[in-house]
Formats: sequence, structure tokens, C-alpha cells
Amino acid sequence: MMLRYGIHPEDPVRHRLRVTLEVSGVPLPRDPELVLPVWTPGSYLVREFSRNLRDLRVVTPSGTPLPVRKVAKNRWRIEREAGESPFTVSYRVFGHDLSCHDVDVTPEHLYGNGAALFCAVEGTQALPLELTVEAPAGWRVTCELEEVGRDPWRFRARDYDELVDSPIDAGTGAELTFQVEGVAHRALLCGEGGNYAPDRLKEDLSRIVSATYQLFGELPLRHYTFFYHLGESLRGGLEHRNSTSIVLPRWGFRPRSAYERFLALTCHEYFHLFNVKRIHPAALGPFDYNRENYTRLLWAMEGTTDYYAGLLLRRAGLFTPARYLARLGEQVKRHLETPGRAHQSLEEASFDTWIDHYRPFEETRNQSVNYYLKGALVSLALDLHLRHETANARSLDHVLRRLWQEYGQRERSIPEGAYPGEVEAATGVPVGEFFSRYVGGTEELELPRFFRYAGLRLEPRESPPGDGEEPAEPAGHLGLELKGQGDRAQVTVALEGGPGARAGLTPGDELVALDGNRLTYEGVKDGLSRYAPGETVSVSFFRRGRLRELPVTLGRAPPEKWTVVAAPDALPGERQIAEDWLKTPWEELARLRPGAHRKGDPGPRHPP
Repeated sequence: MMLRYGIHPEDPVRHRLRVTLEVSGVPLPRDPELVLPVWTPGSYLVREFSRNLRDLRVVTPSGTPLPVRKVAKNRWRIEREAGESPFTVSYRVFGHDLSCHDVDVTPEHLYGNGAALFCAVEGTQALPLELTVEAPAGWRVTCELEEVGRDPWRFRARDYDELVDSPIDAGTGAELTFQVEGVAHRALLCGEGGNYAPDRLKEDLSRIVSATYQLFGELPLRHYTFFYHLGESLRGGLEHRNSTSIVLPRWGFRPRSAYERFLALTCHEYFHLFNVKRIHPAALGPFDYNRENYTRLLWAMEGTTDYYAGLLLRRAGLFTPARYLARLGEQVKRHLETPGRAHQSLEEASFDTWIDHYRPFEETRNQSVNYYLKGALVSLALDLHLRHETANARSLDHVLRRLWQEYGQRERSIPEGAYPGEVEAATGVPVGEFFSRYVGGTEELELPRFFRYAGLRLEPRESPPGDGEEPAEPAGHLGLELKGQGDRAQVTVALEGGPGARAGLTPGDELVALDGNRLTYEGVKDGLSRYAPGETVSVSFFRRGRLRELPVTLGRAPPEKWTVVAAPDALPGERQIAEDWLKTPWEELARLRPGAHRKGDPGPRHPP
């Protein structure tokens, strides 16, 4: 019995490769069907990979072609009799997408996500298989499947799911290796350039892995690969069971702010090693690759992961306390500037991700909530709530450990409605009302109260100081998001309840004047600074090619930023929670002041 896949780069200049599948000794029904996934786990969008597939052929060992008929967008029927007689499938795949979820074929490099590459014969997905990858001399093929040979490169998978979950990279990229708790890790950096320092990168990745180990008490694998693909501007990551695939700008390791984003993305994807890949709802494994897989728990899979991405960087010493708290303030600001938080719950956002999160449009901010962002803030609130209710004896850490022990280690799926009960079982704290209000409902998340449990205050900073010590006077605000169209400012989002939306401005409008004075995209902020909140201004704009004018009563801009600082009157118990949560003495936290991280905080260490 054999299923043997092969990858054969045929025309890399034109971004084409050939995939083969040899089938022999496998009992099949009459007219078996080939099927290619329409989405890839971890990226919840139907991407229609079959659009890149062509020239599909099926032949017998003697070379006799078998009739093949396409019966659906991603399905092909092989017309043959039932039995075990062997045949070989071949087809070409176009790949020119340096992203984490697709295929990229060039003369210098090959990367493939399994969902975009491998058709399966329906009914054989549970069978073991082999993969052969042809590569030019001098290239290294990297994959987290079991390696069984190198001439050519050969790998073995337990089943189709493992094949799809193990991306393949071939080329001559730099490889960095290190070990944590006896588990081998490697970072593969593919692409020209890159302003990273290898020794510092290995050290920082080791710290991320160690912090994750400290949380769960083990690393449930023998080896792991960080695939980094260095390009021009793309940024993103996709988790796999034993690896992660990340794309980022080749200069994305400096300055400090860029390196912070790199660290946070890496930590997020590595945390998925536990949360999502092993701790997951039933909809997220085993997968149905042919259609959407619905769950209301993505907020916990992605949002909780995002919360720990920042927290573990703090525990690893890669974020200072000031930088971590500043990052929380940034998240609060983005959340509070999302009107959709009043209309969509986290559970609804999780369920609707297939039609929303990956396909935002002009009304998304007004009707939807980001389950990564709000999910992280709800996880933060839940963590502080649990610490407060148990006098710091229990936390969200205990919940994650219980989920790992009860579900991840046992390879069981979390039932859709079981999460609150698991929190209570891990901590003894009733959380039904918390989940009803903030996860299943749309009540405003009471962040100041939760921060106070750790002796901290959440404070707005209305505007930056002017030339003197006094804050600048508040300027008028339209409540619009704009993009440049030459000189013109085009509305992309009219925020619900904002002055512009109330007056009748809408996405697509091109703003050209305020009170008859020419307005350019670069000059919007200066133009509005001449008006105070409450004043009415005449806005001239083009709408679908026609010049129009509307009076708009300006509002007050939202705070420039939100800061999280120590409360001078924090109680001893609150201080203890803060110290344990942030791994920082209270005396150090008490010295932090708004804006201090800009001057005195060196931030995470990054390559010099």
C-alpha cells in the first residue's frame, strides 16, 4: 500500500512546479475523486487554491491515460473501475505568492504550504504517505516531517493532515540552531538582506521558548522550525503543529519598534504550539478542508494567544515593564476607537471570521470587533479578575495549564460551550457573568476596574504638550479615516457616531476644502487645528465625480493615547498582584510615569 507525493520544480522563472501522486495497493471505489483544500488551517478564509492548478492528468503504470472530469471547483473524478490497480496523478501549480499560506516558486527559492499544493484521493486521508522533493544541487530542503533520505530529499507523514500541516522550504537560506530543555529549534531565514544579528536572534528566540516552557512545564515535541521569509513589505504568520511560517520585511529587525513587532509576532506563533494546535475546539481539528469550519472560540485561540505574546515577552525580559504597559495602552486605544464593539460580541466575531476579519471593507470598523484585539483585552481582564478573586492564588496561567492537561495532552477537543466551566474548574471562580457580559455580549469592557485590581490606573492623554508646558488646545475632529489620492484626502471609513458620519460624509468622498480653503491630504491635521470642537465648518468634497458641500459640526478628537500607570493609593494586595503578574517590584512600577518609556526605557533588546 503506497501513497507517494512528489514536488518537481519545472519552470521556476515562470513560477511553476509539478506535483505528482503515485497510488498503488490502495483499495478504492469506482470513480474515485481527487480533492484540493479551499482553505488552510490557521487562516480562516476560503482562498480557492484550485485556481492555481492546471494540466491535471492521471495515467496507469504503462502510460495509458485515465479519463478525468472536474465535478466541482476543487474536485476531479477519475473514471476507473474499483480495486487496487495503480495510477499516477500529476498536475502543475502556479506559485508566486511570498506569503505564509500559499506557494512561491522562483529560481532562488521554493516554499509551499501543503493545503495549496497537495490533492488527496478521497478516502485515503488517514493513510501514511511519503513525500519526495526535487531540488537543485546545493539547496537544502527543510520540513518538519520525518526525514528519510536526501538523494533525493524524502520525508514521511503519518497521514494527509500531517502533510498539510508541514510546510516545505527549499533554498540556501541561513539556518540558526539552538536547544531549549533538550528540544532542538532552528530558525531558517530565507531572502536576500536582513538586518538581523544572528547571535542576538538566537538568544531572543531561546528566551521566548523558555518563557513558554515555564508556563506549561514542558515542550511537547522533539524539534521545531521558525520559517522566516524576508521580503519587501509583507508581514504575517501562520502556525503549524511543529513549526511556524512568518513573512516580514527584510529590514524588519530594526529599529526598536520594528523589532518589537517581530518579537510579538514570533511569540504569538510559537504560543500556538499549545493554544490552537493542541488545545483547540472540535472545529479546528481534524479539519474539513472543503468548506468553512465554524467555532465561537477563536477569541480564546487567537485573542488569548495575543495576550500571552506580550506577557511572555515581559516574562522573558524582552519587554521592560514600561514598554509592556505602553503596549497595553496602544491596544486599549485601538479597541476604544472601534464602534463595532457595541454591535458584535467576541463569540459572533469568532463565528463570522470567514466573511469578515480577513475581508474587511468600509463598514467593518462600525459593525465588527477584532477578536484578536478584544480577545487579548478580555483575556487580560479575565487574568486580573481571577487574581483579584483568589487573592492572587489563581490566574489565567492555571486555566491554560488545565486546558493543556485535560485536552491538549489527551488529544481531545474543547466543546464549544465548555470554556467558562474549565475556567471555574481551574480557579474556583464563578465566571458565568463575566463571559455573558464580555464574551457572549457586547457590554463595554470595564478596563479601569480590572487594571485597578493590579494597583494600576488607565488614563487618557488628550493631546501632546505644545511649545510650553501646557497641553495643546483641543482641535476639531471629523471622525473619518482618510487615505491620500494624490493631493486629495479620500474617506475610507466614516466612524459610526462621528461628526462626519452624522453630517452625511461617506467612504469614497474626496475632501478638497474647509470653509472654501483648499485642503490636501497632508494638510488635514493642520486644517482642523484651526477649529475648536463644537464649531461648524463647511466641507467641500467630490462624490462620484460631483462637487458637493456639507456643514459639519466638529467633535473632539479621541485621546492621543492611553497610559497605564501605578496608582499612588494602591493597596498591598493590589501591589502583590502587579508584582506577580508583571514580574517587577512595585517600587519600579511606582516610578513609571506617562511617556517614561519613550525616554528612559531601552525597550526590548535588538541587534545593535
